[in-house]
Amino acid sequence: MIELSIEANNDHARDDASTRDRVARSILEHGPSTAAELAQRLYLTPAAVRRHLAVLMDAGHLTSREQRVYGQRGRGRPAKVFLLTDEGRESFHHAYDELAIHALQFLRASGGTEAVNAFAEQVMEEVRRRFTAEGAEYSTPVDALAEVLNERGYVTSLQPVASGTQLCQYHCPVAHVAREFPELCAAETRLFSELLGSHVQRLATIAHGDGVCTTHIPHPVERKSS
Repeated sequence: MIELSIEANNDHARDDASTRDRVARSILEHGPSTAAELAQRLYLTPAAVRRHLAVLMDAGHLTSREQRVYGQRGRGRPAKVFLLTDEGRESFHHAYDELAIHALQFLRASGGTEAVNAFAEQVMEEVRRRFTAEGAEYSTPVDALAEVLNERGYVTSLQPVASGTQLCQYHCPVAHVAREFPELCAAETRLFSELLGSHVQRLATIAHGDGVCTTHIPHPVERKSS
């Protein structure tokens, strides 16, 4: 009887851990989320979501802030959104950040900023190659770019806005390195602009502490006939 009780407790613990993984991955894929949004996406009760959020917060995998409200704010306090911390992101990938940082520090010391910039451009070459190979299969260049970024683990989605499209990357495998070497983000932004044939604007980056890397891609400018 005792053995059955222990086994049941172990099964319950495994189920809880699996559900917490689903909660964390949903935040990774969709960006900062409220408890209500998580409950709806994962088909869980709000009470269950809050319980798992509390455990993830205690473990240091999540942090929270008030939800940003655009336009006129309604009555009551803004909802709280939950986002992954650096420790929480670490559970999804194991990039050799420390080694990469040391290597880039050596490169900067021996070759200067130009060498780091050249390296950052080279890192982006694989994205360029895949974009060129797949571009013809998608209705728009931005759709092709999003697919390439997803292939490379950036968990990317496209969000339409009045002025264009926002390309949202919910995960960055090199965020820790890019924090010390922003040349990586700058090279990525330049490549986006080149591939899409449009001026793009980087609104937020995970490397700078934001929950999502967000790039604004404006609608094409329509030329008026003379």
